[in-house]
Amino acid sequence: MRTYQVDGGCLSLRFAVMGPIENNVYLIGDGAGGTIVVDPTAHAQGIVELAGAAEVSAIFVTHRHCDHIGALADLKRLTGAPVFASEIDAKRIEAGQRDEGLRLDVPPCAVDRKLRDGDEFTVGASSWRVLLTPGHTPGGLCYFCQKGDRSGAPLLVSGDTLFRASIGRTDFEGGSMADMRKSLRKLGTLPDSTIVLPGHNQLTSIGDERVRVIEALRR
Repeated sequence: MRTYQVDGGCLSLRFAVMGPIENNVYLIGDGAGGTIVVDPTAHAQGIVELAGAAEVSAIFVTHRHCDHIGALADLKRLTGAPVFASEIDAKRIEAGQRDEGLRLDVPPCAVDRKLRDGDEFTVGASSWRVLLTPGHTPGGLCYFCQKGDRSGAPLLVSGDTLFRASIGRTDFEGGSMADMRKSLRKLGTLPDSTIVLPGHNQLTSIGDERVRVIEALRR
Protein backbone atom coordinates (compact mmCIF):
# COMPACT_ATOMS: atom_id res chain seq x y z
CA MET A 1 0.00 0.00 0.00
CA ARG A 2 1.57 3.27 -1.10
CA THR A 3 1.84 6.34 1.11
CA TYR A 4 2.49 9.91 0.03
CA GLN A 5 4.80 12.14 2.05
CA VAL A 6 3.68 15.70 2.79
CA ASP A 7 6.42 18.20 3.60
CA GLY A 8 6.31 21.68 5.11
CA GLY A 9 3.98 21.10 8.05
CA CYS A 10 4.55 21.44 11.79
CA LEU A 11 4.35 17.64 12.15
CA SER A 12 5.55 14.74 10.01
CA LEU A 13 2.78 13.58 7.74
CA ARG A 14 1.93 10.81 5.25
CA PHE A 15 -1.31 9.63 3.74
CA ALA A 16 -2.66 6.64 1.85
CA VAL A 17 -5.64 6.53 -0.50
CA MET A 18 -7.89 3.58 0.30
CA GLY A 19 -11.44 2.39 0.81
CA PRO A 20 -14.54 2.12 -1.37
CA ILE A 21 -14.49 5.73 -2.59
CA GLU A 22 -10.78 6.59 -2.33
CA ASN A 23 -10.53 8.26 1.05
CA ASN A 24 -7.39 9.93 2.31
CA VAL A 25 -6.21 8.17 5.48
CA TYR A 26 -3.60 10.32 7.24
CA LEU A 27 -0.76 9.11 9.44
CA ILE A 28 0.47 12.13 11.39
CA GLY A 29 3.48 11.98 13.67
CA ASP A 30 2.52 13.19 17.13
CA GLY A 31 5.95 14.68 17.77
CA ALA A 32 6.81 12.13 20.45
CA GLY A 33 7.27 8.97 18.42
CA GLY A 34 3.61 8.01 18.01
CA THR A 35 1.24 8.18 15.04
CA ILE A 36 -2.21 9.76 14.83
CA VAL A 37 -4.47 8.00 12.30
CA VAL A 38 -7.25 10.05 10.71
CA ASP A 39 -10.49 8.51 9.39
CA PRO A 40 -9.58 4.81 9.01
CA THR A 41 -11.83 3.85 6.13
CA ALA A 42 -10.66 0.27 5.51
CA HIS A 43 -7.82 -2.24 5.96
CA ALA A 44 -7.09 -1.79 9.66
CA GLN A 45 -4.22 -4.28 9.57
CA GLY A 46 -2.73 -2.46 6.59
CA ILE A 47 -2.90 0.85 8.48
CA VAL A 48 -1.06 -0.74 11.42
CA GLU A 49 1.60 -1.97 9.01
CA LEU A 50 1.94 1.50 7.52
CA ALA A 51 2.51 2.92 11.00
CA GLY A 52 5.38 0.46 11.36
CA ALA A 53 7.16 0.51 14.69
CA ALA A 54 5.37 3.69 15.76
CA GLU A 55 2.58 3.25 18.28
CA VAL A 56 -0.82 4.47 17.09
CA SER A 57 -1.37 7.07 19.79
CA ALA A 58 -4.80 8.37 18.71
CA ILE A 59 -7.51 7.90 16.09
CA PHE A 60 -9.23 11.07 14.87
CA VAL A 61 -12.69 10.88 13.28
CA THR A 62 -13.88 13.89 11.32
CA HIS A 63 -17.49 12.73 10.90
CA ARG A 64 -19.75 9.72 11.11
CA HIS A 65 -20.06 8.67 7.44
CA CYS A 66 -19.31 5.00 6.86
CA ASP A 67 -16.56 5.60 4.31
CA HIS A 68 -14.57 7.41 7.02
CA ILE A 69 -14.99 4.88 9.83
CA GLY A 70 -15.23 1.50 8.12
CA ALA A 71 -12.10 0.19 9.87
CA LEU A 72 -12.45 2.21 13.07
CA ALA A 73 -13.52 -0.62 15.39
CA ASP A 74 -10.88 -2.99 14.03
CA LEU A 75 -8.13 -0.38 14.31
CA LYS A 76 -9.09 0.40 17.90
CA ARG A 77 -9.10 -3.32 18.70
CA LEU A 78 -5.67 -3.84 17.14
CA THR A 79 -3.99 -0.81 18.69
CA GLY A 80 -5.93 0.14 21.82
CA ALA A 81 -5.66 3.78 20.69
CA PRO A 82 -8.27 6.25 21.96
CA VAL A 83 -10.90 7.40 19.48
CA PHE A 84 -11.64 11.13 19.17
CA ALA A 85 -14.93 12.23 17.58
CA SER A 86 -17.60 14.85 18.03
CA GLU A 87 -20.07 14.51 20.86
CA ILE A 88 -22.81 14.91 18.26
CA ASP A 89 -21.63 11.96 16.14
CA ALA A 90 -20.61 9.70 19.01
CA LYS A 91 -24.01 8.03 19.41
CA ARG A 92 -24.12 6.98 15.76
CA ILE A 93 -20.52 5.74 15.84
CA GLU A 94 -21.10 3.76 19.02
CA ALA A 95 -24.33 2.23 17.68
CA GLY A 96 -22.91 0.95 14.38
CA GLN A 97 -24.26 1.77 10.94
CA ARG A 98 -25.02 0.41 7.51
CA ASP A 99 -24.50 2.29 4.26
CA GLU A 100 -26.85 0.79 1.68
CA GLY A 101 -25.21 2.62 -1.21
CA LEU A 102 -21.76 1.26 -0.39
CA ARG A 103 -23.19 -2.04 0.91
CA LEU A 104 -21.02 -1.50 3.94
CA ASP A 105 -21.73 -2.56 7.50
CA VAL A 106 -19.77 -0.60 10.09
CA PRO A 107 -19.57 -2.21 13.53
CA PRO A 108 -20.03 -0.13 16.67
CA CYS A 109 -16.97 1.48 18.23
CA ALA A 110 -16.56 3.25 21.56
CA VAL A 111 -15.60 6.93 21.40
CA ASP A 112 -13.12 7.81 24.15
CA ARG A 113 -12.98 11.59 23.69
CA LYS A 114 -16.29 13.22 22.82
CA LEU A 115 -15.38 16.63 21.48
CA ARG A 116 -17.07 20.01 21.40
CA ASP A 117 -16.28 23.17 19.48
CA GLY A 118 -13.21 24.91 20.88
CA ASP A 119 -11.88 21.93 22.84
CA GLU A 120 -8.09 21.84 23.07
CA PHE A 121 -5.95 18.79 23.79
CA THR A 122 -2.52 17.31 23.21
CA VAL A 123 -1.38 14.04 21.69
CA GLY A 124 2.30 13.39 22.28
CA ALA A 125 4.04 16.70 21.60
CA SER A 126 1.29 18.02 19.30
CA SER A 127 -1.39 20.51 20.36
CA TRP A 128 -4.83 20.48 18.72
CA ARG A 129 -7.94 22.66 18.69
CA VAL A 130 -11.37 21.40 17.68
CA LEU A 131 -13.48 23.34 15.18
CA LEU A 132 -17.05 22.12 14.90
CA THR A 133 -17.93 22.55 11.22
CA PRO A 134 -21.47 21.35 10.45
CA GLY A 135 -22.78 21.50 6.92
CA HIS A 136 -21.80 18.13 5.48
CA THR A 137 -23.00 16.44 8.69
CA PRO A 138 -24.27 18.02 11.92
CA GLY A 139 -21.31 16.68 13.91
CA GLY A 140 -18.52 17.28 11.42
CA LEU A 141 -15.22 18.35 12.97
CA CYS A 142 -11.95 19.84 11.80
CA TYR A 143 -8.76 19.40 13.81
CA PHE A 144 -6.30 22.31 13.81
CA CYS A 145 -2.66 21.98 14.87
CA GLN A 146 -0.51 25.09 15.08
CA LYS A 147 2.18 23.64 17.33
CA GLY A 148 4.13 20.46 16.63
CA ASP A 149 7.72 19.35 16.81
CA ARG A 150 8.70 21.21 13.62
CA SER A 151 8.78 24.82 12.54
CA GLY A 152 6.49 24.28 9.53
CA ALA A 153 2.99 25.45 8.63
CA PRO A 154 -0.13 24.73 10.70
CA LEU A 155 -2.23 21.71 9.76
CA LEU A 156 -6.01 21.49 9.35
CA VAL A 157 -7.65 18.08 9.11
CA SER A 158 -10.78 19.15 7.25
CA GLY A 159 -12.61 15.88 6.58
CA ASP A 160 -15.41 16.48 4.08
CA THR A 161 -15.92 20.13 4.97
CA LEU A 162 -13.31 21.74 2.72
CA PHE A 163 -11.67 20.24 -0.36
CA ARG A 164 -9.36 21.61 -3.01
CA ALA A 165 -11.60 24.05 -4.94
CA SER A 166 -14.76 22.51 -3.47
CA ILE A 167 -16.76 21.71 -0.35
CA GLY A 168 -18.53 18.67 1.04
CA ARG A 169 -22.01 17.84 -0.17
CA THR A 170 -24.86 19.35 1.84
CA ASP A 171 -27.69 17.24 0.39
CA PHE A 172 -27.13 14.23 2.64
CA GLU A 173 -29.09 13.56 5.84
CA GLY A 174 -28.34 16.37 8.28
CA GLY A 175 -26.59 18.50 5.67
CA SER A 176 -27.12 22.25 5.48
CA MET A 177 -25.71 24.86 3.12
CA ALA A 178 -26.43 27.60 5.67
CA ASP A 179 -24.36 25.71 8.25
CA MET A 180 -21.65 25.06 5.68
CA ARG A 181 -21.30 28.78 4.96
CA LYS A 182 -20.87 29.49 8.67
CA SER A 183 -18.30 26.72 8.96
CA LEU A 184 -16.30 28.06 6.04
CA ARG A 185 -16.29 31.52 7.60
CA LYS A 186 -14.81 29.93 10.72
CA LEU A 187 -12.10 28.22 8.68
CA GLY A 188 -11.42 31.53 6.96
CA THR A 189 -10.02 32.91 10.23
CA LEU A 190 -7.07 30.48 10.07
CA PRO A 191 -3.66 31.49 8.68
CA ASP A 192 -3.29 31.37 4.90
CA SER A 193 -0.26 29.09 5.28
CA THR A 194 -2.37 26.35 6.91
CA ILE A 195 -2.06 23.05 5.03
CA VAL A 196 -5.53 21.59 4.49
CA LEU A 197 -5.84 17.79 4.72
CA PRO A 198 -9.20 16.87 3.15
CA GLY A 199 -10.97 13.55 3.30
CA HIS A 200 -10.70 13.04 -0.47
CA ASN A 201 -8.65 14.29 -3.39
CA GLN A 202 -5.67 16.65 -3.35
CA LEU A 203 -4.29 18.65 -0.46
CA THR A 204 -4.55 22.43 -0.48
CA SER A 205 -4.11 25.48 1.78
CA ILE A 206 -6.40 27.97 3.49
CA GLY A 207 -4.86 30.75 1.38
CA ASP A 208 -5.76 29.02 -1.88
CA GLU A 209 -9.27 28.10 -0.74
CA ARG A 210 -9.90 31.56 0.65
CA VAL A 211 -9.86 32.74 -2.96
CA ARG A 212 -11.48 29.74 -4.63
CA VAL A 213 -14.16 28.76 -2.09
CA ILE A 214 -14.42 30.69 1.17
CA GLU A 215 -14.75 34.23 -0.21
CA ALA A 216 -16.80 33.02 -3.18
CA LEU A 217 -19.46 31.57 -0.89
CA ARG A 218 -19.75 34.80 1.06
CA ARG A 219 -21.36 36.44 -1.93
